[in-house]
This record gives sequence, structure tokens and C-alpha cells, in this order.
Amino acid sequence: MNRRDFFGASAAMGLGLTAASTSFASQTTEETDKRAEAKLRISSQLGPAPGDSLEEKLEKMKKYGCDAVEFHGDCVGKGKEFRKKADDAGLEVSVICWGSHNGDLCSEDVAKRQPGIDDLKRALETAGELGANGVIYVPAFNGQTKLNNYEIRQLLLEFMPDLAKFARDCGTSIIFEPLCRMEAFFLRQVADGAAIARDVLRAAEIEDGIGVMGDFYHMDTEETSQMGAFISAGSLLKHVHLAGGVANPRRTFPGENSTTYVDGFRGLKYIGYTKFCSFECGCAGKDKEEAFAKSIQFLRDQWAEA
Repeated sequence: MNRRDFFGASAAMGLGLTAASTSFASQTTEETDKRAEAKLRISSQLGPAPGDSLEEKLEKMKKYGCDAVEFHGDCVGKGKEFRKKADDAGLEVSVICWGSHNGDLCSEDVAKRQPGIDDLKRALETAGELGANGVIYVPAFNGQTKLNNYEIRQLLLEFMPDLAKFARDCGTSIIFEPLCRMEAFFLRQVADGAAIARDVLRAAEIEDGIGVMGDFYHMDTEETSQMGAFISAGSLLKHVHLAGGVANPRRTFPGENSTTYVDGFRGLKYIGYTKFCSFECGCAGKDKEEAFAKSIQFLRDQWAEA
């Protein structure tokens, strides 16, 4: 084969590979692109919502377009009571924001671990009563454990399979929350949480009961692409926190600083996300009620643009 024939054959092979790759990419897109299924369903913690009492806050959430409320750990053991309050306001319960339990589940002090696990089980039982998607769990904030990254991951894979089964039996999930490096040294990216969740599900031989969430504020520091971060989680994405990123003013209502949500919302649309996006932020303005209403409209506009 002379030089001309060689390059001609190479070009033909390249065209064939390109056509095959294009065909595969099209097939993959058709199977994985779920934009038609996606919905923006807005939730809020009690703190960001306008109003003085719990009942007034729930009423304002419903008035301005929220679909659900996100409760904190003070609802644990009071599932029926808090569920009724949400029902009376016409809201669902998105999740329980539980936290790290002082890092006890991943403590170097073995005696602290079981009480933490037991308390997380109680939170999961309450989440089941509330009809919530899950309980947000942070393995440890900075300074809460002396274990290193490898040791924490190995420890999670020891006790999380049984907890994930417990969560599934309660009709809910454990939700890992990645945090930025200013708050945690372990678990900082959505893909990391999703990878651990997949390993837990594989070890437990179950298909649900654990997942991960993304927080726009933390993602602003740790992720190179919000869209990519959400796609990396796929069906394991159980919740999203809404808050302005690191630009001043920090962690404010969406729309009160320069943070854009379009890229992230494109990722949510691509995976067909239908769970909740919940306010976890402060208010930079003087009129909280006006800012809350404007922020919800801002999010709907960003979703439409995505």
C-alpha cells in the first residue's frame, strides 16, 4: 500500500468510527436525556421564609409558590404533629435537615458511634412518618473527627449498608451533603457522595435508601460545573439546596447576588429531576417577604432559561 492509499484508508476508517460514535452518542442521549420529565419543585427551610410563627411561615411558603417545607432535627419524634402542620398549609415535607450529630458516627471515639447511629434511625423513622424524601446527613464538619478521609470512607461502608436498608424500610433515604472546604475536609463534591452511595447500595444489595444532594453555595467553591455535578449523581440526587454562592453578599436568596442557576438547572433537567430544591439561605434585603417572593420568581425564570 502506497502513502496515498494508506491515508485514504485511514480517512475512511476515521469516517466510519465517527459515524459509529455519532450513532452511539445519539442513542445514549435518547436514553439518558430526561428533560421532558423534569420539574422545578420549590421547598424552604423555616428560617428563610417570612413570618413570625411556624404556621405563618408555612402559610407564606404556600402563598408565594412553595411546594414543600424542609424541617430541622427538632421535628424528630414528632412526625405526626409536623406532618399535620404541613398538610394544613397544603405543603409536602421535602426532607429533614439533620446534620452531623457532632461527627459522632465517624468519631475516632468508638463509644460515640452507636448513639449517633441510633439517633439517625429515629430521624429516619420520623422522615417516614412525614413522607419526606430523606434525612440530610453530614459525616463530619471540620474539627469533629480525627479520622482521615480514607478511614471515614471505610467506616461509612461498614455501617451505612444496614442504615440504608433501615431507611428504605422506612420509605425514605439517607442523603449525603457535600460541603465546601471551609466547613468540611471530607465529602466536598456531589460525585464523591454519589460514589459512596453507590458502594453502599452495592454492599447492601438494594436499589434505594441512600443518595446525595447538591447545595449551590458549596458547589460554587468545589465544582467546576454545576451541570456536570448533578449529572454525576443522576438518579441518586435526592435534594438540592438553594443559596447564592461566594460572591458578596454570600449565601443569600437566589437573585440577591451574582450567582446564576442556569447551568445547574440544565443538569437537573437533563437527569429528569422531580424532587425538591429548597431555600437554605439568608436575606440581604430589608423586606424579607418581598425578597422571598422575588427570589421564587427569579428561580422560575432561571429554570425556563435552562
